[in-house]
Amino acid sequence: MKSCLIVDDSKVIRMVAKKIFTELGFATTEAEDGQKALDECAKAMPDVVLLDWNMPVMDGLEFLKKLKAMPNGDKPKVIFCTTENDMSHIITALEAGASEYIMKPFDNEIIQTKLIQVGLL
Repeated sequence: MKSCLIVDDSKVIRMVAKKIFTELGFATTEAEDGQKALDECAKAMPDVVLLDWNMPVMDGLEFLKKLKAMPNGDKPKVIFCTTENDMSHIITALEAGASEYIMKPFDNEIIQTKLIQVGLL
């Protein structure tokens, strides 16, 4: 079974994302900030990370850079999921190693499309 780490400081977003990924056949784990997400990745590297940008403790961009420096940190597909929609944020995320970028709010169809694009569906 493929695995997804959902990283967002919003419990509601994590709940919605968990429902979608579970319906798509993924095992899910959750983290409410980048540091907790790194801790989860150290335990077990997921196949995909759904990643918020703005979070307390460690933001999504800092998490992504630290993830890429970890052993096997290049394995997960990282999909930024954020309200930051200006082109400079998108370019920064992709240059840092994100695979895809989606805007909040999202739905099942958007998640499925991005998973297909990154080769996980």
